[in-house]
Amino acid sequence: MKEKEYFVQREVLDEIRLDEVAQKGTWSVKPTLGERVKESLRCSGPRLKHILLSWIPVLGWLPHYSFRENAIGDLISGCSVGIMHLPQGMAYALLASLRPVFGLYTSLYPVLVYFIFGTSRHISIGTFAVISIMIGSVTERLAPDSNFIVNGTNGTEIVNLDERDAYRVQIACSLTVLAGIFQILLGVVRFGFVVTYLSEPLVRGYTTGSACHVCVSQLKYLFGVAPSRFTGPLSLIYIIAATIITHFCGLTDKYYIDVVGEIPSGLKAPRAPDATLFSKVLGDAFAVAIVGYAINISLGKTFALKHGYKVDSNQELVALGLSNTVGGFFQCYSVTSSLSRSLVQESTGGKTQVKTQHKYSPVQKFSDSAVLSTIVFVNLKGMFKQFMDVPSLWKTNKVDLLVWLVTFISTILLNLDLGLAVSIGFSMLTVIFRTQLPHYSILGNVPGTDLYLDIEKYKEAKEIPGIKIFRSSTTIYYTNAEMYLEVLQEKSGIEIGKLLTAKKKQQAKQKRKQEKEKKKAKKEEKKQKKAVKHLPNGTFSLKESEINKRKVSEETNGQRQGNGVALTLKETTANGLSKGRVNWAYQPDTTISESDSDTGCHGDDSITQVSHHSDEEKGKASGSGTHSIILDISTTSFVDSVTVKTLKNIFRDFGEVDLEIYLAGCQACVVEQLETAGFFSESIPKSRLFVTVHDAVLHILNKLGRKDFMLDMSCNTQM
Repeated sequence: MKEKEYFVQREVLDEIRLDEVAQKGTWSVKPTLGERVKESLRCSGPRLKHILLSWIPVLGWLPHYSFRENAIGDLISGCSVGIMHLPQGMAYALLASLRPVFGLYTSLYPVLVYFIFGTSRHISIGTFAVISIMIGSVTERLAPDSNFIVNGTNGTEIVNLDERDAYRVQIACSLTVLAGIFQILLGVVRFGFVVTYLSEPLVRGYTTGSACHVCVSQLKYLFGVAPSRFTGPLSLIYIIAATIITHFCGLTDKYYIDVVGEIPSGLKAPRAPDATLFSKVLGDAFAVAIVGYAINISLGKTFALKHGYKVDSNQELVALGLSNTVGGFFQCYSVTSSLSRSLVQESTGGKTQVKTQHKYSPVQKFSDSAVLSTIVFVNLKGMFKQFMDVPSLWKTNKVDLLVWLVTFISTILLNLDLGLAVSIGFSMLTVIFRTQLPHYSILGNVPGTDLYLDIEKYKEAKEIPGIKIFRSSTTIYYTNAEMYLEVLQEKSGIEIGKLLTAKKKQQAKQKRKQEKEKKKAKKEEKKQKKAVKHLPNGTFSLKESEINKRKVSEETNGQRQGNGVALTLKETTANGLSKGRVNWAYQPDTTISESDSDTGCHGDDSITQVSHHSDEEKGKASGSGTHSIILDISTTSFVDSVTVKTLKNIFRDFGEVDLEIYLAGCQACVVEQLETAGFFSESIPKSRLFVTVHDAVLHILNKLGRKDFMLDMSCNTQM
């Protein structure tokens, strides 16, 4: 039976592909660099068009815009969303510790930019509560009221609000531009997958914690109090405490209802941000960039899946980054998509990015700050509903529940920036722990199929006698490689350390016996020589000496055969072992009956029986009846140096107790990495690799002459 060739050198495959291409007439030889440049220049027109459409999506869909199908729905949707933009923009500006007019600016310029570069048809870009509170934490930290206290007309100290608010606008704009630059760079290098590290439980726990910060920040407008401002960790607790003390101790004698005040008409000219502030807001800008993009892409993909179109994650990064960068020059702060506005836009019939823009009314300057705070509370209703995730996650996945709770608590106690960092770190730790503690299993064959399943979970799966099939549920790498080896010994019932120690002790004991016998033989020889000198009949003495030597030799051979320590040269060769190698770990059963040793030893079947006896001897050597181990590494997607070293040690150590190791299910990339690491050698040939576990099993059975078992398996598989 010829063995299958499972692996072919990459060079041979490449030559085959090139030959096939050459026969089809595509090209005769591999093109040079110059030829490829010329080819790219010939296709410059279509390539340029493709690049423009991918970077500026509006050029692709706007010329084909259908007024009959989309105009009415987009008009109604735009008016509805525009009406929501007005109060939300002013209310969320208060969260950012800015004057309400800057919320209106933020509701205009970024929307226009996203219209040109965005790929989602239903999300509404603009102010958002979480991003606003993140901006506000930075502006209050870098521009606290205490830095702008001046002497009033009557000698009292007051806060210079105009100077303070102007500096806060500079901080917000600088942070927004820097966050936009981060997003553009990440989009250009196709780094949109970075958001995958923010799991859904993390994002929902973070937004819920942020909603609590938003509510606390609006209490001062709702109740008309002016508590002291706190920033940094535990700032939420200090706000709450100061408000309670102020209220119950009667520290405020008069209560005034604040209004928005004068809203300047028209639009301001663009102004470059203060670059000197970049170093102070670097970490905050990156956090805003990541959180804003995570919220934006999650909503975009949700609506795209519902309506059957695709959202480009990398282009969304670029579009959001350009919206923030351009908006920062027009005194806007960072934006992202809003769930409430996006739902209104979709439900009112919006189908494309086309929207109507709005103009604020002078009446808005009389808007009550308490009313704006109420608007914020109402829009946070959806975020507070996320508390229902807790019972749901308790039933489905407790690890995700732990991520949600840690994220929520760290966001509440450590503020938004540190809370996000702690949340991401904890989420990554859960991934690491999961890979460090995978599920290990021994597989068995399902009768009638070529399937191999966990014998502990599936009663139908039966182990193949003498063969252990071991599998890990995750990639083997440096964090779990040591555990992989430990569990392999535990599951297979083969303790390599004890076997090797016993083998060394047996070898040392045998060596001592041999040395003792040699010394005894030398003493006997000396005695015989002395006897020859004193006796006249030397011939008789010589014969007696030979008889004594033969007795000593027979006693030595009898001890070796009785202990079952050595194998004859014929047996060693027949069993497939190296010539002259002694199997010290083997302790044979001295009660083997005569019928067992003679059964089936006729004609050509003698080779099968010898192989079968070798199989049994190897199993007894391991102490568990196992002669072969198959490592199913189909779940391994990469290998590092520690993995390679661990696999080498497995082949070496198990081989020393006459157990054969095989690898099954190796992916092509894993094989390449093993080759690069120098894993394969004369002691570990590529013939130990198999595409599937079933192929490895058939190979082992064929090698051991178990044709009857192979026939049953193959017949059952065909059925």
